[in-house]
Amino acid sequence: QVQLVESGGGVVQAGGSLRLSCAASGRTFSSYFMGWFRQAPGKEREFVALFASSDGSTYYADSVKGRFTFSRDNAKNTVYLQMNSLKPEDTAVYFCAARDPGIVGTTPRTFKYWGRGTQVTVSS
Repeated sequence: QVQLVESGGGVVQAGGSLRLSCAASGRTFSSYFMGWFRQAPGKEREFVALFASSDGSTYYADSVKGRFTFSRDNAKNTVYLQMNSLKPEDTAVYFCAARDPGIVGTTPRTFKYWGRGTQVTVSS
């Protein structure tokens, strides 16, 4: 069982930066694949970034590639999403998610554990 708690959201002007954090509980945190998703009003939840615990690889949605960076601190059981050059279209509730290794894909249904989300608002 894994419990996830996001923090770091807020209101920022376009072009600004935010760093989201996701604190996780659980003895086997380091083995989990971790993901970030977001959901804007009236839209489906979409994939943002993935950290593969198997080899340390990171994967990003095309819309955030080059602007967002996923990092992980196993000693603190925490993952981060550094978001730079933010755009108004990045406005959404951002969710942290975790799943067991061995599952393939980047859709929300492939993740078992979810945080409650943190709001990110980018003003133009």
